[in-house]
Amino acid sequence: MTTTTPEAVEHPVRKSSPGAASGSRRRTGRIRRIGLPYLLLLPALILELLVHLVPMVIGIVMSFKELTQFYIRDWGTAPWSGFDNYRMSVDFDAPVGEALLHSFFVTVGFTLLSVGLCWLIGTAAAIFMQDIFRGRGLLRALFLVPYALPVYAAVITWVFMFQHDNGLVNHVLHDQLHLTDKPSFWLIGDNSFWALLTVSVWKGWPFAFLIVMAGLQNIPRELYEAAALDGAGVWQQIRRITLPSLRPVNQVLVLVLFLWTFNDFNTPYVLFGKAAPEAADLISVHIYQASFVTWNFGTGSAMSVLLLLFLLLVTGVYLALTSRGRRAADV
Repeated sequence: MTTTTPEAVEHPVRKSSPGAASGSRRRTGRIRRIGLPYLLLLPALILELLVHLVPMVIGIVMSFKELTQFYIRDWGTAPWSGFDNYRMSVDFDAPVGEALLHSFFVTVGFTLLSVGLCWLIGTAAAIFMQDIFRGRGLLRALFLVPYALPVYAAVITWVFMFQHDNGLVNHVLHDQLHLTDKPSFWLIGDNSFWALLTVSVWKGWPFAFLIVMAGLQNIPRELYEAAALDGAGVWQQIRRITLPSLRPVNQVLVLVLFLWTFNDFNTPYVLFGKAAPEAADLISVHIYQASFVTWNFGTGSAMSVLLLLFLLLVTGVYLALTSRGRRAADV
């Protein structure tokens, strides 16, 4: 019969202690390495919550309140209205709902035209800039000027150009080219829609040009050389090589342009002021008028929430369709 002394029992424990301590230090170091990126992101996440998420939650709460100018000083005391603000916004037989529906259709038409023209002009310019010629760098820089200019400076310049009596647009169209019988009013009436579309495309297509030009750098030149040897012309190369290769880039580009254009507030506000013409009554300015002009913040907040839901729905459907098309192409 053998007896085990306390020293014999303690000896293996003391022998394994350095290994256990080393493993603990390695786990601590791994946790620190993994947690460091999240720690560095924490200030940005906090600012994101303060700048975007918190106002969004407050806006949703306000949409369920009867918040008018009488409760601005202490909006928390405004009585609850339930879904009354939403019912008023979607009641298209009533003046408020009818005006909102008209603004929605104007915004949809404006967005489709603006995004389509921005993509078309930007893609054509980017393809043209792939060829090497003298002054290409300078021309690229000039193309990006509208995108680099501050929005307010650029739009105010267009305001002066669209003036009825001494604007550059009427001077060229009427005095120089004689395309119109008399100077046109561009900032009021039906022409306001085309004026707004012109400014939006002018300042938006350089972004499409920049993104498409970056995407073209990933297409091997050997594909074009092989297609040229096979007798493919320029249009066939664009159709068979360029556009299919740019499909992932274009999917993201179209979505970003759609969201930016549909939510654009600065351009119509600077171009027309607080009261946009009926033909150019974008939904962003319409919600602003419903909130800060008529002082019905509850209804304006409800309209904002409806706009958010619509954009989330469109984005979800678009991403689902594009991902399904991408999987089908891969198969």
